[in-house]
Amino acid sequence: MFQRLLVANRGEVAVRIARACRALGIAPVGVASEPDLEASWVDAMDEVVCLGPAAAAESYLNVEAILQAARQTRCSALHPGWGFLAESPRFAALCRQHGVTFIGPEADVMRLMGVKSPAKAAMKRAGLPVIPGSDGPLADADAAAACANDVGYPVILKADHGGGGKGMRRCESEAEVREAFTAASAEALASFGSGSIYLEKYLAAGRHVEVQVLCDRFGNGVHLGERDCSVQRKHQKLIEESPSPALSDAERADLGAKAVRAALALGYVNAGTIEFLRSTDGELCFMEMNTRLQVEHPVSEMISGVDIAVEQIRIAANRPLSLSQERVELAGHAIECRINAEDPSADFRPSPGRVETFDFPAGAGPGTVRVDTHLAAGDEVTPHYDSLLAKVIAHADTRALAIETLSATLEGARVEGVQTTIPLHRAVLASDGFRSGEYDTAAIPGWPPR
Repeated sequence: MFQRLLVANRGEVAVRIARACRALGIAPVGVASEPDLEASWVDAMDEVVCLGPAAAAESYLNVEAILQAARQTRCSALHPGWGFLAESPRFAALCRQHGVTFIGPEADVMRLMGVKSPAKAAMKRAGLPVIPGSDGPLADADAAAACANDVGYPVILKADHGGGGKGMRRCESEAEVREAFTAASAEALASFGSGSIYLEKYLAAGRHVEVQVLCDRFGNGVHLGERDCSVQRKHQKLIEESPSPALSDAERADLGAKAVRAALALGYVNAGTIEFLRSTDGELCFMEMNTRLQVEHPVSEMISGVDIAVEQIRIAANRPLSLSQERVELAGHAIECRINAEDPSADFRPSPGRVETFDFPAGAGPGTVRVDTHLAAGDEVTPHYDSLLAKVIAHADTRALAIETLSATLEGARVEGVQTTIPLHRAVLASDGFRSGEYDTAAIPGWPPR
């Protein structure tokens, strides 16, 4: 096992990885930008190396500085977390070239899954159904229009690289496709360095369902059930839950088995998430694979009792999985809310500032609550990075009790100094649409308030 591990990230995920390191007796070493050196989350590390100025390009995206930090602090392994360099095959390859074990899949698999068209083709060969659309990137607006007319409207244009809603355009007609193609390509180029665009049939009122998989180097793979991430704003997840209210037990068992077979067929190693879109007729089609630890991984941990971050590190240390599928017991229901420093009543305007009060009550409902955060009262929320303040996860025997527990926790929460998305989450949890389980990606249930 590793003795020292570099946590190549910041904030909540850095604290999460440090906790996994300590569970394995590994010393976590952190990196931080200059403004982050005063943040309380750095206290989770045994040692911290300053990377540079606040700008991510000069700190958390500075590959040379991060690798130098690993070498000078004698770290034999590195965990990238999520965001920043977590899905950079170049970074993964450079880590291994410098003798630092990258906690994640091999660079070639990461590269394949990082480009949407080749990923779809690979998963189709591995036996997963895919959304109808172009066979690869489209040469120009004429090719896009021809494909759209063949597939049938509505369609959606998507960036072949990247994600997060950048380079995406929904189109209802050939004229819209032709007009949107240039704009989508330009946005993709600006965001991801590639203007490649592909096209898919737009499945209205779909459900976003994803499967958490773990695979080792010995041909073993397991899934930890599925997560429903259909409550979204501009393709950004707001609330996640497991199990999905949209699936039957037979459907989830079949989906999980298919996801593991597909991952093993790729030669995938470490933790990954295979994402599907469920149409109104119940068909589940592959969308993409995230080759990293997901923000919403605690939902799967709560229902399975498996520490995914610990398993990631063990797998990277060439250990076999500590469990088989037969030993995975999924129990109860878990729901997670992402609490961001944004004002939902003002079109989600960012709300940086000093956090004066930061408290979430314990024992506020019939279930159990986990709060993953990197903040304490007095910390500064800067405009330089992601606005995530905390993830609040409730687990209970039933979905109704999990909703009750999470609602009570958010009602009793006290966060002062910055605006947060807590009012949004409380409205969603109280809505008939969410409570019935009959919601989809088309709208946020209960928001905006009537």
